[in-house]
Amino acid sequence: MTTAGLAPAVVCAQGAAKIVVVGGGFGGGACARQLKKLDPRLDVTLVEADKTFIACPMSSEVVAGLRDLKQQEFGYQAIARAGVSVVAQAAKSVDPGRRHVTLAGGDRLAYDRLVIAPGIDIDWTGLPGYDQAAAEKMPHAWKAGPQTILLRRQLEAMDDGGVVVISLPESLIRCAPAPYERASLIACYLKARKPKSKVLILDAKDSFSQQRLFQKAWKELYPGLIEWVPLSQAGKVTSVDPATCTFITDFESHKAAVGNVIPPQKAGSIAHAAGVADRTGWCPVEPVIFESTLQPGIHVLGDAAVLSGLAKSAYIASEAAKACAAGIVARLAGRPPAEPQLGNVCYSVAAPDYAFSMKHSYRPQNGQLVEVPGTSSISPLDGDAALRAKEAHEAQDWFRTTTGEIFA
Repeated sequence: MTTAGLAPAVVCAQGAAKIVVVGGGFGGGACARQLKKLDPRLDVTLVEADKTFIACPMSSEVVAGLRDLKQQEFGYQAIARAGVSVVAQAAKSVDPGRRHVTLAGGDRLAYDRLVIAPGIDIDWTGLPGYDQAAAEKMPHAWKAGPQTILLRRQLEAMDDGGVVVISLPESLIRCAPAPYERASLIACYLKARKPKSKVLILDAKDSFSQQRLFQKAWKELYPGLIEWVPLSQAGKVTSVDPATCTFITDFESHKAAVGNVIPPQKAGSIAHAAGVADRTGWCPVEPVIFESTLQPGIHVLGDAAVLSGLAKSAYIASEAAKACAAGIVARLAGRPPAEPQLGNVCYSVAAPDYAFSMKHSYRPQNGQLVEVPGTSSISPLDGDAALRAKEAHEAQDWFRTTTGEIFA
């Protein structure tokens, strides 16, 4: 049953264990459903301020005009029908000692186990000149929704011949290959609609995930439309001027017709309030059931969690969510949790009929996640058009299947 509010402070009583899940994305939504699937007796509550989840995977297709934002939007009705209580409020604070979550409206939820899957927040102190007001002129679009539409409209309004500048930080971000996918899909739009324009990527790194595959795709699909400037060639942006849409590096400035700032990021704010984020801004977890190494009884899933071998991807967020749910059920039953083997597939779409992927499997070892020998693969550099089209189709299938399992 979906509720808008709750009775004042509740106390755990004997009977069904109380699990509170904060955050309704790929990690939190999947975990809440899996918990009820594994043990219908559990009292599971999902706390999510937004009534509609807007998925980030595939959102760069929205930016490029290849997809409608409505295709990214999902409600929580199916999760509620599965027996999860859905509370449409923000979580304000957590008391790990007393084991309760305080909601924005002042009510409290007691828990036996807490799962936090808050996604990311933008680090507004991480890039001089870039703040929330600046994001309305130079959108980040790294949280899907209004920012996605803003960037799309700026591209549509840009004169042919304009330069689209994308800047990347050196620090950890959600979905490391995604900025290069975005550059590819923006180039796809420019090639069709504004062929005199170009994309300039200013990168604070000298290499990136699937680099050879991306650069081959750019050469084949978008010759002359994408320029990548790495750290060693003064690609690191040190500040921005939103008034003139200018990116400043150590040696020069780049004025953009459209500026897409992908800024430094950190775990969502509730993770910091709960004391599960460390000085890096992210949440260290152990590799079996993703329990915080800073606060026992609290599990962290999705982009907020950090662990060697744990990618910040929707695919592994949903995989880890299932392992976390199984581990919680085992712990509550007095059994040791089984060690999971997690799969991760990262699809990168360079055009509607052109994609490639990396596939890995991981298992816990010595407090980390390590690759299972013989399970990793990457799309061949010399793959033909049929293979690229097949992987583009698989990427769409993955999105439909995963969102369906959680939200349908």
